[in-house]
Amino acid sequence: MKIAVVGTGYVGLVTGTCFAETGNTVTCVDIDPEKVNRLKSGKITIYEPGLEQLFERNLKQGRLFFTTSLAEGIRGAQIIFLALPTPPGEDGSADLKYILGVASDLGPILTDYTVIVDKSTVPVGTADKVREKIAAKAKVEFDVVSNPEFLREGVAVEDFMKPERVVIGTRSDRARKIMETLYAPFVRQGNPLVFMDERSAELTKYAANSFLATKISFMNEIANLCELLGADVDSVRKGIGTDSRIGKRFLFPGIGYGGSCFPKDVQALAKSSSDAAYNFKILEAVMQVNADQKTKLIPRIKDYFQGNLKDKIIALWGLSFKPHTDDIREAPSLYNIEELLKAGAKIKAHDPESMENVKRLLGNKIEYVETPYQAAEGAHAIFIATEWPEFRTPDFDKLSSLLKNKVIFDGRNLYDLQQMRELGYTYFSIGRETIYG
Repeated sequence: MKIAVVGTGYVGLVTGTCFAETGNTVTCVDIDPEKVNRLKSGKITIYEPGLEQLFERNLKQGRLFFTTSLAEGIRGAQIIFLALPTPPGEDGSADLKYILGVASDLGPILTDYTVIVDKSTVPVGTADKVREKIAAKAKVEFDVVSNPEFLREGVAVEDFMKPERVVIGTRSDRARKIMETLYAPFVRQGNPLVFMDERSAELTKYAANSFLATKISFMNEIANLCELLGADVDSVRKGIGTDSRIGKRFLFPGIGYGGSCFPKDVQALAKSSSDAAYNFKILEAVMQVNADQKTKLIPRIKDYFQGNLKDKIIALWGLSFKPHTDDIREAPSLYNIEELLKAGAKIKAHDPESMENVKRLLGNKIEYVETPYQAAEGAHAIFIATEWPEFRTPDFDKLSSLLKNKVIFDGRNLYDLQQMRELGYTYFSIGRETIYG
């Protein structure tokens, strides 16, 4: 099958590459000539484990192509995926200018029946708007389908190739058959293709992400209560996570969620609710809890240093919003950097993948180093913002020799309390007892 993917960001590149991997011919379209040239030359533009191998193979075997020309990219395509950004506007609503702009451009250049697929996360009613834009200038039949992505950064390739479910919103039997054929190789193990109308599919994506964000914020509230009541959040988490109605995932407390999806999607669903004259009270609380949680450790840092952070060196471990990605969008680390710098601290930061992205954003406001130990050298404290695996079992003897103070502010609860006690560290975490070394 010949497929076009408009947009080569995170979703677009993963989508295009993975469809090529099952034998389809895929052309990805982007307006950025520099980016397209890099991709054409075999240089992948995002970090995602496992993607580069697939990308190189399909490029080499002639199934994956890139162009800046929309007309060239969609030529002969049976399916066109729109994987374009939907950044939040000033009022919190998703900005549809990129999607609707491309939809307008598509109308006059369609030459045969085509399925147009909204892959981006979009507000309810977007498929109708896309349909109207295309129909205004189209001379051939087409269908607009909603097919939201459920990719987790860090394991996106696995999520795409072996999806738990595929949600497809369409009322067209013709489009349904084409989408069933396209996704057949991905659901051979029996994971369902879930068909519904377009509006329900659009809402499904927002509902899923908002529910997961709610679980995280709820657990952070429980963690905060644990600290006041003298309970241990890890024990509570295990106690409720074994209940099959609740499940074990998304129950880990920390310094809030970030990334490209949860903050934007919760905000957008709240705005959609407001536009429909419905006050979605839970979502408002989720957003507020998360905003407060991101800098939860800052008061503790200030208290530890008796209100004087001037020239104190903080070793910041982790910059990305989660491990196994270079994505720093809404990363809690950025909010903590801002507060620490404002208080006069100096920051030595290490992250396995995202330092270049932060450097483009912050420049030389902080120092970037190649290892967590370099960050710790001469530092007055360690601050853990991202739970990268390599941070879980450091050489504590080495750390102790490098640090000026044996103190860790852990925003991801990486270490065992008894271990910290035995090592003589002062250890602050989330929802657990503070250990004083």
